[in-house]
Amino acid sequence: MEKSAAMTRDWIATARTLAEALPYLQRYDGATIVIKFGGHAMGDDRAMEEFARDVVLMKQCNVNPVIVHGGGPMIDDMLKRLDIRSEFVDGKRVSDAATIEVVEMVLSGRINKRIVQAINAQGGKAIGLSGKDANLMICEKDLKTVIRDGREVAVDLGFVGRPVQVNPEILASFLGSDFIPVVAPVGVGRAGETFNVNGDTAAGAVAAAMKADRLLLLTDVSGVKDADGAVLTELSAADVARLTAQGVISGGMIPKTQTALDAIAGGVRAVVILDGRAPHAVLLELFTAHGAGSLIRAA
Repeated sequence: MEKSAAMTRDWIATARTLAEALPYLQRYDGATIVIKFGGHAMGDDRAMEEFARDVVLMKQCNVNPVIVHGGGPMIDDMLKRLDIRSEFVDGKRVSDAATIEVVEMVLSGRINKRIVQAINAQGGKAIGLSGKDANLMICEKDLKTVIRDGREVAVDLGFVGRPVQVNPEILASFLGSDFIPVVAPVGVGRAGETFNVNGDTAAGAVAAAMKADRLLLLTDVSGVKDADGAVLTELSAADVARLTAQGVISGGMIPKTQTALDAIAGGVRAVVILDGRAPHAVLLELFTAHGAGSLIRAA
């Protein structure tokens, strides 16, 4: 009897959660949500399955998810297996001809199709793409300047690109359909070159081009933190600039917050930096009052 009563309470709690989600389901009805998927969750089968189920649920609720993924650790693993040395300059991989071949193989092949398969296994209809398909992401060489011996020195990163034009027509064609696009961050140059693009940068460029309602950057941290280590749940662009100048936002969080600011300037309504390792992080952010991570708005 006690077990039956406990189960009943659990089902009532589930029903209450669904009922409380109604205004958020209405809020995001028909919305485009770009999700940068990366970090720990990509390498964990259970986390991948959970993420895929959440994405299929979003689509079932008439939300239009667009997935852009990374894959640095998997690229590292394949380069080691092929005995190809890889260098980094300020966190960016120097990509020569041999490296970019492996990057494209891993990102557009192994990783992209793994995510597609995971979504399809949950009853979704995922389609794998890269930035080269239909000229989705046209890039130019990313020129990096570093300080050496007190002076600025230009460093050639090889086939590392920055998006200069995003043509979202192919992604827009999936809106309102049953299909979920999964995009590998591999871009194309105007002369046909293949470029490796940072996953966050690619997601921000895609979100801006689509004027997405939300850009969700899934990471391995719980969000932007203040000087005491507490997560800041909501920030303006001015807050981000101030905290960066104060050194509170530092290290690997700087490029993520810069991606957020660039996306907002490009027309994205808001960006959320959240912990992709947390169970159902995407659903918590979109469909509950609790939310997850740090939400960044223009003002």
